[in-house]
Amino acid sequence: MPNPTAAILIIGDEILSGRTRDANMYLLAGELTRIGIDLKEVRVISDDRNAIVTTVRALSDAYDHVFTSGGIGPTHDDITADCVAEAFGRSIGVRDDARALLGAHYEARGVEFNEARMRMARIPEGATLIENPVSIAPGFSLENTHVMAGVPNVFAAMVASILPTLTGGKPLLSQTYRINRPESTVAEPLGILAQKYPALSMGSYPFANNGAFGTNIVIRGQDGAKVDAAILELAALFPAHENG
Repeated sequence: MPNPTAAILIIGDEILSGRTRDANMYLLAGELTRIGIDLKEVRVISDDRNAIVTTVRALSDAYDHVFTSGGIGPTHDDITADCVAEAFGRSIGVRDDARALLGAHYEARGVEFNEARMRMARIPEGATLIENPVSIAPGFSLENTHVMAGVPNVFAAMVASILPTLTGGKPLLSQTYRINRPESTVAEPLGILAQKYPALSMGSYPFANNGAFGTNIVIRGQDGAKVDAAILELAALFPAHENG
């Protein structure tokens, strides 16, 4: 049975402008690999209502899970919750349980629970809250789409909350073999090896070290025995003692 599939949607003008470097895709991709959900696509789009609605619909139709990052804060340009509600034809409004969480949080801190902060309690009809132990304001899951914050430590906390609720498949196993030869000299035997193991993914990643060129070969697959066998054949083609 094939693994569930997923896409990640990063939302924010600050990512596209280069002002902010995204870390959330890297974290989530590793976690999905660990639990056996195959990440198939990553998109980065602006804070544009039509773009968000259209993209959420397209990704939701194409994959088992969609994970979004960004746009659920207290400011006017935090429109992700509204867009996800529109994408699935749901109403949206302040929800009692989300408001209670936020109200208690701000009261304990002696901070006013103002209108801007109340925006973070707006949840689409029928959604399930995603716990946020860092700053309390929840994310939510609607249909197959999981909507989370863009701030990296809050995103990480929400990922930790949502992952145990998801059913994964076989984790993707990976091994790396370093060859101190240029990629061009590795390409042909690697291609032959890849044909022998069609169920495995084999990637070559060149590097330079003190002026010398080399290649890291990464072999990935769900069958650990096949990954081991392919690595052993690769090592026989390029013995470690010849790699210096």
